[in-house]
Amino acid sequence: MKIGSYELHSIETGSFALDGGAMFGVVPKTLWEKSIAPDEKNRIPMAARALLLVGDGRRILIDVGNGSKFTDKLKAIYKMDNSRNDLLTSLKKHNLTAADITDVVLTHLHFDHAGGSTFNENGTVKPTFPNAKYYVQREHWEAAHKPTERDRASFFPEDFMPLAEHGLLNFTEGEGEILPGITCRICNGHTSALQAPIISDGTTTLLYCADLVPTAAHVPLPWIMAYDLRPLVTLEEKRRILQKAIDENWILFFEHDATVEAATISMSDKGIVLREKIVVN
Repeated sequence: MKIGSYELHSIETGSFALDGGAMFGVVPKTLWEKSIAPDEKNRIPMAARALLLVGDGRRILIDVGNGSKFTDKLKAIYKMDNSRNDLLTSLKKHNLTAADITDVVLTHLHFDHAGGSTFNENGTVKPTFPNAKYYVQREHWEAAHKPTERDRASFFPEDFMPLAEHGLLNFTEGEGEILPGITCRICNGHTSALQAPIISDGTTTLLYCADLVPTAAHVPLPWIMAYDLRPLVTLEEKRRILQKAIDENWILFFEHDATVEAATISMSDKGIVLREKIVVN
């Protein structure tokens, strides 16, 4: 897909799984399991899908997946699997190495979005992309340093502290342009100051949904994760942003859907529904 001067490529960084009840909040299992079937431990399959943009001399990543620093215990809890895809192997398919990446936009610093920012080399944690600038909302950075008891388990300092220590961190401040052709919407329902990137050339627009709409099954307005700090805020953010996506025929890019990479949406008598889908090959 091409938008403006950028070629866009879906980057599979590996799979994992999370509890289906937590992923769908107040939605009964008898409903959500029709969309995504759980395993014997009630976990649903999840992708950790990044987006690569190539153009204007830049090679930009939006989010970077879980990474490879997890203990065996955590790998088992979250059913992490990098046997088919990992971040660097997927980049290699596009003839890129870690050193080629010029910019990394992190929607937020939860481990499944920022974990791939760093790696462990002989006991020392280093930035994965040594030549890149990493973009994080300042407000979110501050929130990640003082998480609540409810979301503390989602933040691993080793995912993001080395970025500051190596001078690679760039703070963004509110909504607006992050890089040429890339703006962001700020969402505060899931976590404080999540930045959801929008790539647009005035004709075609793609929203990288991150955890505002983690999977295609989360398109209906009340289908909201129990992980969200402020679910009623998420509800209103979805209502506003998805209506604009319908009105302007945006493409929604799903970071966590195991089978649907992207889709357009429309309004029906049953609410917001998928219209055209792009599925994983």
